[in-house]
Amino acid sequence: MTALRPHAEQQYADELAELAATDERPRPPGWRLSPQAVVTYLLGDGAKITPKYVGPRRLMEIAVATLATDRALLLLGVPGTAKTWVSEHLAAAISGDSTLLVQGTAGTAEEAIRYGWNYARLLSEGPSPAALVPSPVMRAMETGAIARVEELTRVPSDVQDTLITILSEKTLPVPELTSEVQAQRGFNIIATANDRDRGVNELSSALRRRFNTVVLPVPASAEEEVDIVTRRVAQLGRSLDLPEVPAAVEEIRRVVTIFRELRTGLTEDGRTKLKSPTGTLSTAEAISVLTNGMALAAHFGDGVLRPGDVAAGIVGAVIKDPVSDAVVWREYLETVVREREDWRPFYRAARDA
Repeated sequence: MTALRPHAEQQYADELAELAATDERPRPPGWRLSPQAVVTYLLGDGAKITPKYVGPRRLMEIAVATLATDRALLLLGVPGTAKTWVSEHLAAAISGDSTLLVQGTAGTAEEAIRYGWNYARLLSEGPSPAALVPSPVMRAMETGAIARVEELTRVPSDVQDTLITILSEKTLPVPELTSEVQAQRGFNIIATANDRDRGVNELSSALRRRFNTVVLPVPASAEEEVDIVTRRVAQLGRSLDLPEVPAAVEEIRRVVTIFRELRTGLTEDGRTKLKSPTGTLSTAEAISVLTNGMALAAHFGDGVLRPGDVAAGIVGAVIKDPVSDAVVWREYLETVVREREDWRPFYRAARDA
């Protein structure tokens, strides 16, 4: 059976092996690549290594340098700025394993970060190493690897603070066994967070001090965002085995333009102010809209991505609140889209949708 989405270290195994074979720079203890090779893996080299992240090189250099110190890394940004994507590839390049993952939610318990117990063995044998169930963080400490904590700000505050001792002392006490786990060299934590969604719990100042924060921005220019979307749509199309649909640069640019204009509240020419919807309209959502449009064009159309294939997806992405967002979308459609002569087919398709 073929995995729908292989882990980064599986999908890009050839690139990681290529870099490891030619990497002669010093490597921090426990790292599979040097810091410079990790950045090359993330940003590409224009030849054999494909770019995983499109954005400022300096941000990736700061992130990688942080992980080579005793500070943990916090990737902060609005939804859809590739925080999870970057954290996965950092862990894959540094440790060769991106699966040591804690998914933060409002229901995340302390055991998910520290350790739990096999209660059948606990009742029959009492506390013992065999009854202990290590968390991904504990396993990363034992093996000297990178652990990932997704959506840290969704985790309850008292559970977040269980990371303080781990990050400051590099030790995880196990009082039930009168023992402790000491982190091996190479261990560190990458956390991701955003402060725009509902259900966010602020990090305590004590915990925040133990992280170096790198803010991942939305793409700086429309051209950069079009490049990101084009690359990811092509990758997803191949991984999902979608029938071949020729790349429609015009539709990609249209989706990106709509998302950027509504996100910033201003048209591309700077002449018209717009109301913004409640959603974030992230780059990730643009990718999803276009991938869905490609599936429609391949399976229910003529194999060419057309305005009608993306219109319904855009409407669904924009209108999260059926009352306020619907008003925002109608105003944008009638005052901006309708006035663009070359957008008439899209205007009609969006009205129908």
